[in-house]
Amino acid sequence: MSYRTEEVAYVQPAVQPSAASAQAGQQLRSTAEYRALDAAHHIHPFSDMGSLNRAGSRVIVKAQGVYLWDSDGNKIIDGMAGLWCVNVGYGRKELADAAYRQMQELPFYNTFFKTTHPPVIELSALLAELAPEPFNHFFYCNSGSEGNDTVLRIVHQYWATQGKHSKKVVISRKNGYHGSTIAGGTLGGMGYMHEQMPSKVENIVHIDQPYFFGEAQGNLTPEEFALARAQQLEAKILEIGADNVAAFIGEPFQGAGGVIFPASTYWPEIQRICRKYDILLVADEVIGGFGRTGEWFAHQHFGFEPDLITLAKGLTSGYVPMGAVGLHDRVAKAIIENGDFNHGLTYSGHPVAAAVAVANLKLLRDEKIIERVKNDTGPYFQKKLRDTFADHPIIGEISGAGLVAGLQLAQDPKARKRFANGGDVGTICRDFCFNGNLIMRATGDRMLLSPPLVINKLEIDEIVSKAKKAIDATAQQLGIS
Repeated sequence: MSYRTEEVAYVQPAVQPSAASAQAGQQLRSTAEYRALDAAHHIHPFSDMGSLNRAGSRVIVKAQGVYLWDSDGNKIIDGMAGLWCVNVGYGRKELADAAYRQMQELPFYNTFFKTTHPPVIELSALLAELAPEPFNHFFYCNSGSEGNDTVLRIVHQYWATQGKHSKKVVISRKNGYHGSTIAGGTLGGMGYMHEQMPSKVENIVHIDQPYFFGEAQGNLTPEEFALARAQQLEAKILEIGADNVAAFIGEPFQGAGGVIFPASTYWPEIQRICRKYDILLVADEVIGGFGRTGEWFAHQHFGFEPDLITLAKGLTSGYVPMGAVGLHDRVAKAIIENGDFNHGLTYSGHPVAAAVAVANLKLLRDEKIIERVKNDTGPYFQKKLRDTFADHPIIGEISGAGLVAGLQLAQDPKARKRFANGGDVGTICRDFCFNGNLIMRATGDRMLLSPPLVINKLEIDEIVSKAKKAIDATAQQLGIS
């Protein structure tokens, strides 16, 4: 599966700048002017730039709540919370005020050279309060990709302090996503990314993903299939030698890989195997963290206990870049008590980012946003999707919990038969969504939703209604009814 379907085949006639552009405080340009400058100077992530520049980018100029406005004045409902991250919604003055106050007081200082500052201290204490009990120490970076690079450094240093220098191999999963740096991209199991990384990080291997709809054979139940996929970890450990394996890393649910939720048998077995062979268990919580499933952290939803957690996105609701790694007490103790940890970034624990993160987490906590996702809007969202798409001719399954969902496009849903050209079908559906003013992501032949956690039921109805129109239009274009 690929991000390559992310480019937007969206064309609107150029018009004069909208009121939204003026309210955003930007220099006023026409859509055509914005597109021309974008094509001339801006290289987008995960995009075929030639194709994108010919079509023209959609220019977003304003956002509020769960809505975006483009430079032509179109109001768009954001079914992806930006990029899985705008948990408290757009336009929260509390976060802007926190950034402004901190910029006036202390816009920057580093946390190197025996130095700290109040925002990073307050953030660390607050994270320790919100995270499960074993997590009381945090290392900061700027993104989830950097967080997973940091995980590799921590894992290596941990085993060195234990005198187990041969423990170097990290096991990950095919179609997992752990970022775009060389290390994060190697950890991830997306082959098309590996093709562009001739110098992949060594000592990283992959096992199969727990993708029941697409990969289960025969008459296995979802639970039997998930257990079999988990047991691949044990087989790989035995193949490599337990004395050589340092860690297993996985997203509690696969995000960029298609919102793939393993059956209930998967994570308990993964944890059992890691404990049996003395291997660190890493949960990549970059997407799942801070309420997406209705729990503060997605590993709590699945009922397992990791040794390290990677955090980003919902940490600041995307308002400013920030990432972190949470360390279980036993891992933190080894790092703290054994000399220098030779890793860091200029902006580790940036005071403005930390101040925004504190304000964001307090909103999630004090407004009981995550409790509402768990008990009210999340169940409503899941039921609405399942009721709406029950027996739909091209929907094979709906996976998810809380406010995240993956809808499997399928040629024959009952036979679990996927489209041979699934990425093309996903692109068709995604374009119908965009033209219907809905942001709904396509990953290959799976359509993904992950709206802001502050969404209400009327807005959920709007998202599902627009999604159905797009999926119905896709089926019609394919000649399936």
